[in-house]
This record gives sequence, C-alpha cells and structure tokens, in this order.
Amino acid sequence: MKLACASTAFDRAFQNGDLTQLEWLDLCGRDLAADGVVCDVRHFPRRDSDYLAQVKKLAADLGLTLAALSWRDFFSADEDAMRSTLLVAQEIGAPLLSAPMQSEMQTSWPEAMERVGTATRLAKAINVTLAARNAPNTFLAGAHELRRLSKEADSAWLRYAVDVDALDAASNPRDTLERTVLLWHVHDAAEGESDELAKTRRTLDLADAFHGFLALEIAEGRADATAMANALRKWRTMLAEDLLEEAL
Repeated sequence: MKLACASTAFDRAFQNGDLTQLEWLDLCGRDLAADGVVCDVRHFPRRDSDYLAQVKKLAADLGLTLAALSWRDFFSADEDAMRSTLLVAQEIGAPLLSAPMQSEMQTSWPEAMERVGTATRLAKAINVTLAARNAPNTFLAGAHELRRLSKEADSAWLRYAVDVDALDAASNPRDTLERTVLLWHVHDAAEGESDELAKTRRTLDLADAFHGFLALEIAEGRADATAMANALRKWRTMLAEDLLEEAL
C-alpha cells in the first residue's frame, strides 16, 4: 500500500489563497515525502496544456506519482464537462478519476446510470479509468451498491475508490477488492484517538491484498503541513509494524 496526499485535505488553504497547487505539490514531495498525490480538479488555477505540463513535470521532478484526479461533481456533470475533466487527467498522466455518485434526492437511479454510461464511454475513449467512491447518503453507500453499479454499467473502465470507514454496516471491505483501484481515508481531529485508531485499523487490514494508493484526507479540508505529516507518520508506522508482524 502506497500513501498519497489528497489536495481536498488542504481545501481551506486553497480557498483562502494561502496555498497554490504548485506549492502544495512541492510540500508533498519535499517536506512530506509522500509516495503520490490525488489532485482535486477544483484546485487547478488553469487547465491549459502549458500549465498541465508544468504540473506533470513538477510531480516527476519531486518523485511523486499522480495517482488520481478527483472531482466530487463528475457524475452529475454534463458530457462536455466530463470530457474536459478526463482530458485533464490524461494530460497530467493520472490513470484514475475518482468521484462519488449522486443521491436519491438529486436524481433517479436510471438517470444516474445514464450519466454513468456516458462517463464510461468517454473514459474508454480517453483511456482514464473511473474510480467510483462510496459515501453515505448516495447511491453508493456500501459494497452491495458498488456491485450493482458494476453489473449494470458493465464496463472495464469503471472501478471502485473505497473509503472503508464510510461503507455501511452490512459491507465487508474485502468483497470490493477485486475492482478496487484506490482507497480513501479521512482523518478527523474531532474524533478520539481510539476511534481514529479503529478507523485506521479497518483500512490497514486490507494492506496484505491491496497494493495501490491510499489517498489521505483531513476532515473538512482543514489540513496544514503538520496535520498531514502526522497522518503520514501514523500510517507509515502502522504499515511497518504490520510488515514486521507478517515477517515474524
């Protein structure tokens, strides 16, 4: 399992003008020594080819893998917006585009699946895999809904981005692994140490079978360098301890 910083963790800093995307990449590569990054499409100040090439080059210079692009509104966007976002992922070299689905309050299941059909057609043409993220109060609340999505979409270009702690109580995270291409974990300072440890352990239990990226977020986008460094340190320590236990 490799560790990636999600720019959504720093959303407050981006919105307040305290951090630029290039500064964030430098922070992730030099100070935090992350394995990779997940870029939120909202944090791109420009989308022209020159700027996207600069993002890709800086990530390469810093030894960062551009693990995925994310956009929370992707599956509710129109076809042109879907296409332009997938092209951003293609130009920066991100193999995945991760997004949650809508809720029943926003649309119907048939209408949502019509948009998924459009999205998978575009994803195949552009060669970027979609990673649908589960979330409470959406069409993808748990493992059952993820499997239903796969069955009805019937596309090799649609996979899962699983937030283990956000799965409903009836879900077994290992049931999703065959199609999981990205994991998410949200650190929340408002939770007690024991609750946060339990959340981390549930995701860590997949480390033996999942060798892709774990995207780390901070609740409400309130991350700073110290908070993300602490999150990465905890994960590195626990992954090392897990490997040591296996070796013994």
